[in-house]
Amino acid sequence: MSDTYRVVLNDEEQYSIWWTDRDLPLGWHEEGTVGSREDCLQHIERVWTDMRPRSVREARRTVGH
Repeated sequence: MSDTYRVVLNDEEQYSIWWTDRDLPLGWHEEGTVGSREDCLQHIERVWTDMRPRSVREARRTVGH
């Protein structure tokens, strides 16, 4: 197992990390950040400021909240 990770996103714009030497699970794609586990988790902490899934955020915008 690799010690190098990559930041991945799903269609709901939820973040996770995945090993660079493994195929991504269905529904996930690379975000572009690669590094140590800690580096990737720190990046996610900086950029994922709204934890709600994209569909929930968009639904709230259409209702006017």
